[in-house]
Amino acid sequence: MPPITFTDEEFKVFDPSQNDPMVITVDIDNFSIMKMLVDQGSSVDILYWKTFKKMRMAKEEMKLYDDQVVGFSNERVGIEGYIELYTTFDEGKTSKTIKIRYLVIDANTSYNNLLGRPSINRLGAIMSTLHLAMKFPSISGDILTMHVDQKVAQECYATSLKVEPLRQDTYPDRSPKRKPSCR
Repeated sequence: MPPITFTDEEFKVFDPSQNDPMVITVDIDNFSIMKMLVDQGSSVDILYWKTFKKMRMAKEEMKLYDDQVVGFSNERVGIEGYIELYTTFDEGKTSKTIKIRYLVIDANTSYNNLLGRPSINRLGAIMSTLHLAMKFPSISGDILTMHVDQKVAQECYATSLKVEPLRQDTYPDRSPKRKPSCR
């Protein structure tokens, strides 16, 4: 694999004083999905319930996943199930497609889905939050670069500060039956 580097010439952010999240657009199962949060701190890949519904998938396509996700402040979120979907990462004429197992979670968020460490590692991706870019090798060995849309990233982050979490007591049937997973 060729080395992955980030150069000053690739620095394309319009507001370098910001610490914006890594937010990209991908194709999932032939749907263009904007607002995918790339989160190196997450141990799972997530497709939020609102996005699952917009993709018009049948709930029966999900497989049972009897567990919870635990956030960094120890909040627990029930999992509707999981689904494996082909996800394409592209920038221009080149792309890479991998199968991702998404946990489907019903949570209020400004993002449509979340790419965690399992798929970041499967991609072989390296992030530069300074450059707001992610690089990974293609099937042919070329290095692909995906840039964050900084305006969208800032809008998502601002919206996320205003989102109220779903109250877990509104879902009494989601009691944990096994040890929770970490997110």
